[in-house]
Amino acid sequence: MGVQEIDFESDSFADIVANDSRYHPRAYAFLVDTVHSLCKSDNHASAEEIMHEFRERALDQYGPLAYTVLTEWGLSNTGDIGEMMLNLVEGHRIRKDEDDNPDDFLNGYDFSEAFQGPFRV
Repeated sequence: MGVQEIDFESDSFADIVANDSRYHPRAYAFLVDTVHSLCKSDNHASAEEIMHEFRERALDQYGPLAYTVLTEWGLSNTGDIGEMMLNLVEGHRIRKDEDDNPDDFLNGYDFSEAFQGPFRV
């Protein structure tokens, strides 16, 4: 999936949230920023690459609070990332190739383990 040239910093994602209110606008901004950083040189990223980068960025930015932040934004599994990607495609924020499929995000990793596991004592 690739990113179009738009101003992500000022995008409120109101149109997308109006169509699907399961996810917080900040979740969309975080995901778009993740995809944008991956696509700078290649202009395409696989579901696996997006999920990996999403996890790394969330852990880097939010540390032990990553799981709490993501669940407050409406995400509980990697399938939610795929749903958000589809919403972003339909909202004309990103492009998808014909091989891209939201189902590629299903069962990527266990959210609780991925975001809480690194901080368990």
